[in-house]
Amino acid sequence: MNDKFFETLKSALGEQLIKTNRQDLNYYGSDWTEEYIPNPIVIVFPKKISQVIKIVKICNEFSISIVPSGGRTGLSGGAVAKNGELVISFEKMNKILDFNLVDQQIVCEPGLITQDLKKYAEEKNLFFPVDFSSAGSSQIGGNVATNAGGIKVIKYGMTRNWIQGLKVVTGSGELLDLNNGLIKNATGYDLRHLFIGSEGTLGIIVEITLKLCIKPKNLSLFFVGLDNMSTTTKILSEFQSKIDLTAFEFFSEKALEKVLNKNKIKHPFKKRYKNYLLIEFEESENKKDLNPEEILKNCLKKKFILDAVVSQNLAQSKNLWALRENISESISEFMPYKNDISVKVSKIPEFIGEIESLVNNLYPDFEIIWFGHIGDGNIHLNILKPKDLERNIFLEKCKKVSNLVYELVNQYDGSISAEHGVGLIKKPYLGFSKSNSEIEYMKNIKKAFDPKNIMNPGKIIDI
Repeated sequence: MNDKFFETLKSALGEQLIKTNRQDLNYYGSDWTEEYIPNPIVIVFPKKISQVIKIVKICNEFSISIVPSGGRTGLSGGAVAKNGELVISFEKMNKILDFNLVDQQIVCEPGLITQDLKKYAEEKNLFFPVDFSSAGSSQIGGNVATNAGGIKVIKYGMTRNWIQGLKVVTGSGELLDLNNGLIKNATGYDLRHLFIGSEGTLGIIVEITLKLCIKPKNLSLFFVGLDNMSTTTKILSEFQSKIDLTAFEFFSEKALEKVLNKNKIKHPFKKRYKNYLLIEFEESENKKDLNPEEILKNCLKKKFILDAVVSQNLAQSKNLWALRENISESISEFMPYKNDISVKVSKIPEFIGEIESLVNNLYPDFEIIWFGHIGDGNIHLNILKPKDLERNIFLEKCKKVSNLVYELVNQYDGSISAEHGVGLIKKPYLGFSKSNSEIEYMKNIKKAFDPKNIMNPGKIIDI
């Protein structure tokens, strides 16, 4: 059967769009997770939608599963192919197809790199606001498939908020054109939103219509130090009630230490604090508006904030942002076990305190690194592997931690995955965020769009 499958595939695509050597299979069959051994049977590189449709129909005919592959920057195993699947790479479907200034829309292919999209928008004096550290390698299709978030969510929302149209190929090979780029469309079920965040389990995203916005002007930044996490919500309330924030980021002193040591950078403060915030906002040109520095002074007076640096120019802002953006890279050598979770913003201080107590009581030798988009309730728990502990033993211990963490997330009515999806890693814990009824409806939705269960099977749910 495999010989016939490969011959059919070659006839449809040509040999130049197919790779089967082991190096390519390993590369395209994995993502940033390190827990799984990739084992796809073939990688294909379609150049147009018609070829994607052919691939899906061929896979249906031969009962071959499909794993869509973007920039492979995921952290939940959503793009891992480990069971003899066909991997569709969108590297060759990476073009901007249309731009309309009146509609402030871009139509693009799924393989377009996020940073390239942002650059194109800026050249048109517009702005695509979804921003995260992997923007230089992540692809738009993957962002849509995982409903990616990032540092600007507090003002601009998730990827979902910027999708005005999708073309998708379902699991049966049918092409759907969803919403046609409309702003207002009150015609029943909006199927577009089923595919956003579906991680390729319902179909394949082959074209995206994105809305853009006006680029923010005169961005300013406060870098502040505090000890008591309980003051973070008070600080957020003080600023959010008076000015429009574009970012409100948090990281611990331990996280900052790793960045400073890795990059040999001097600490911004003379004194060390337990936690830090980056507060970004757009300066008003209206002199009558409230001065953000007055809010900062008020927070200092109330001792919500213990110390602060006010950016004086773009270069300084960039350097301060680097302290937050370089955390992941700086801790990578410690092989961190990552948890991407969210609760309501008001509950974060208490929630973090409970998790720290939980982990410290269970494994006091584990170092915890905290950072995240605290302004929208998204925090990243990173547990660093002790040097003398074997990787497999460390992972087993961390899985025990995860179970307890997700139980706590459930108690707080939170989410086990704020922005990195479910994939393989978090699938066993889906019940902590979704009811049994919800999961059954999800299974039925998948069956409707993917009757032969060939679209990224085993991810999110099993049917």
